[in-house]
Amino acid sequence: MKKIFLASSFKDVANIFADFEKNLNDKTITFIPTASVVEKVVFYVNAGKKALEKLGLIIDVLEISTATADEISAKLKGNDFIYVTGSNTFFLLQEMKRTGADQIIIEEVNAGKLYIGESAGAMVTAQNIEYVKGMDSVKKAPDLVNFDALGLVEFYTVPHYTNEPFKKIAHKIVDSYSSALNLSPISNNEAILVENDKVKTERN
Repeated sequence: MKKIFLASSFKDVANIFADFEKNLNDKTITFIPTASVVEKVVFYVNAGKKALEKLGLIIDVLEISTATADEISAKLKGNDFIYVTGSNTFFLLQEMKRTGADQIIIEEVNAGKLYIGESAGAMVTAQNIEYVKGMDSVKKAPDLVNFDALGLVEFYTVPHYTNEPFKKIAHKIVDSYSSALNLSPISNNEAILVENDKVKTERN
């Protein structure tokens, strides 16, 4: 049973999430802010955290780039859900691969653990993140050997599709890659819900 919730801006679709996963109270969630470590603008990290707390979830922060292997394993395996915030998708993937967190996440999600991805956290679920180059700087991930990502879904999320400041670049990604990739563009008010092989987009 694979269950995945992907968004551009979690706080704007938290109500959709509450319908998607009814059993939230007192559940623990591994909250991964790693993508934001290399960026200056990070207000959405706290916004996402607050939205989760409002839903009754217990936050357990896991900063992959500084955590030990034991910590990464214990939190990803021990908590009920996994939440990955937005920012630099390349740095996020680099650190997931460097620490082995990517393999644990893949195993946990394939075994049925709910994964919530916001922006970069959504894009990294694709087979490959090369298509993100226009949106994020690859230079922030100098040790990333290739762009092969988690491969949890068969499509490629394009977040912030109609929202500034990413509107232009999101449209450019769609224009450049739509003939080659199965793209799923979403605005800040939309979410992609995955349950096993069923994929649907809902909006507020």
